[in-house]
Amino acid sequence: MDSSNAFDGYPPKPGASTPLPPQPVDGVPVQPKNPDYLNNAGLHAQPVNNVPWSAGLFSCFDDVPTCCLSFWCPCITFGRIAEIVDRGSVCNMPLNGAIYTAITLLTGCGWCYSCFYRSKIRQQYQLQEAPCADCLVHFCCESCALMQEYRELERRGFDMSIGWYGNMERQNRGIQMAPVPPGGMMK
Repeated sequence: MDSSNAFDGYPPKPGASTPLPPQPVDGVPVQPKNPDYLNNAGLHAQPVNNVPWSAGLFSCFDDVPTCCLSFWCPCITFGRIAEIVDRGSVCNMPLNGAIYTAITLLTGCGWCYSCFYRSKIRQQYQLQEAPCADCLVHFCCESCALMQEYRELERRGFDMSIGWYGNMERQNRGIQMAPVPPGGMMK
């Protein structure tokens, strides 16, 4: 039986109305548009977000100094997280912390703002949405959620206290740069 039109090497079942995959042109295989969301049959499957968090939501006391920082000054913890997640492009740590503090003091809903960043971290590192939805985690356990995110970024190699640009500078220290000639005219 000819299996050239099958997705995974098996012939299609009789009577199945499965669309045929795109055929190669000039021997170049055609890639699906979203391979992460397609299974072998070309049908939508679960997204790849299945990497577990490096620390549990309630493992706060494994790192007592960061636990205290997250509980007593969540604006600092959040500001550091947001600067790293945004890769230093949107706001710096003090501004992110100030925005978080203003939202929390004026509306009591700082958890809504921090929930947005939890979703961004999960997307960047393909993390599980566990133990429940991001907004629910931040609504019920704001300090624990911030602590978990903070520790996740630390375990991925970021020094949270120096921010995005400090981490990039630290990373690039090992690269030898070309010498810069002194400015001005010389006789």
